[in-house]
Amino acid sequence: MGCFKKILQIIILSLALIGFISIGGKDWLVDMYMKHMDSSKESVMERASKIGDFSKLSEEYSIDKAASAFGYQGVLAEHEASGQKMIIVDTNKKPIITKDDFKNGTVDDKMQKFLQKIKYQSIQVDDFTITKQGTMKAYNQDVPYVRFTAKINKLPVGQVGGIISAVETDNNNSKMLISVNENKKYSQLITDEFFKNVK
Repeated sequence: MGCFKKILQIIILSLALIGFISIGGKDWLVDMYMKHMDSSKESVMERASKIGDFSKLSEEYSIDKAASAFGYQGVLAEHEASGQKMIIVDTNKKPIITKDDFKNGTVDDKMQKFLQKIKYQSIQVDDFTITKQGTMKAYNQDVPYVRFTAKINKLPVGQVGGIISAVETDNNNSKMLISVNENKKYSQLITDEFFKNVK
């Protein structure tokens, strides 16, 4: 009796699948998949436009990805000649760091706490050290940043260098700005050129 019941379930499931396909279900699934996984230049730029205006960027830079997860939206860009990466994370109303953290000296403490939270994720950051502070242009503002070095475990890169910054844009939205490269290849000029053209 149990064997007959399983055969009956398989027949019913097969008929349901055939019915779903016959009414256009396959096309619907393919269309939904393509919309979700669309990574064409136009769709990436459309998603990126929710975070900033990248139309003034030089051809040396490419926007590689624009995505959202866990309530955050992000854009990943690359300086093609050097491989340097620039990242903008729209933290919305849940900032990881703010402009005030640079003024009152709490940025290092906040970054250490954040790195502890992600310590057992697929990428682990060790030896995060702030080496200096400065300012740069981004979103038509002078924004503070800290220069850092860090060791990335579980990746072949190893030692990296870069900056972390924060800016408040319209409606008090906070954005975290990051630029990173292999430690000896990091260039502040590449970072400045990229972020000053993001509006």
